[in-house]
Amino acid sequence: MMPAMLSRRDVIRRAAAAGAAAIAHRLRLDAAASQPATKVNFSIPSGACDCHTHVFGDVRAFPFTPGRTYTPEAASVAEMRALHRALKMDRVVVVQPSVYGTDNTCTLDAVRSLGDRARGVAVVDESTRESMLDVMERGGIRGVRLNLETFGETDPEAARARLRATIARVKARGWHVQVYTRLSVIEAVGDDIRASDVPIVVDHFGAADAALGVAQPGFQTLVGLVQSGKAYVKISGAYRCSANGPDYADVAPFARALVAANPQRIVWGSDWPHPDSSRVPGRAATDVAPLLPIDDGRLLNQLAVWVPDAATRKLILVENPRRLYAF
Repeated sequence: MMPAMLSRRDVIRRAAAAGAAAIAHRLRLDAAASQPATKVNFSIPSGACDCHTHVFGDVRAFPFTPGRTYTPEAASVAEMRALHRALKMDRVVVVQPSVYGTDNTCTLDAVRSLGDRARGVAVVDESTRESMLDVMERGGIRGVRLNLETFGETDPEAARARLRATIARVKARGWHVQVYTRLSVIEAVGDDIRASDVPIVVDHFGAADAALGVAQPGFQTLVGLVQSGKAYVKISGAYRCSANGPDYADVAPFARALVAANPQRIVWGSDWPHPDSSRVPGRAATDVAPLLPIDDGRLLNQLAVWVPDAATRKLILVENPRRLYAF
């Protein structure tokens, strides 16, 4: 008997399954996402929120998109729970990572598993139907992310077009737009951020380069957007801005400048499990990139150095996330 001809959908599904199996085979079975080695040394207020995390599920259940720029090791919801017990965080925001493209299944599954203490930020495009956005909203999604930096998108006009389209897409839902991009792009689209009908959230200090100091082009534009209330900034991923670990002292002036500008527009995030999305010579996008071994306890302790006032830290850890993510 002649075998049945496979449909294009069947071919794609089989190829995805084979790719996921190959990735699973290459992953180290003993790999584990980092857990804090240092205890938190200041009082964490009740209701505190880690506003930037990712979950990387079993690739056989949650396959990566073929167009990704890196391939991370797994980081589970159970590991995230352990992280937040150590950090004394009551709430969490799970951000859709670039490796899943616009398939938000893993992020939605993580938010569902974590329950009322969790919210999510999704990635969508023009093919994402309104009915899917309805599903996401019921599933705890409260914003959409534009991940420009990871894909090397630095053209201001392209960034402006995507920002405007995304704002138009989410404004009726009361969601926010989260942008991961560099300071030069933020400066170029500053007028669009000022005119936005929805909150704009800038990732990771606006991808500032700590070695260049707070006078570097674009940073004062970001400070001005925060000061006017037109943008939130995540003081997260200090190690993405600086190579001077483990305390990243050269990031402190950036954090202090942003907090001084407007503490009601600052949120904190761990960036756990610290994926390595950098371009490494000889490492293909499909090669497994080990997660970075960041000490999240020591990283969180820097918040008390940057923000000595406990009332201001409560704004950053509790009140601002409550308002932005509708906890």
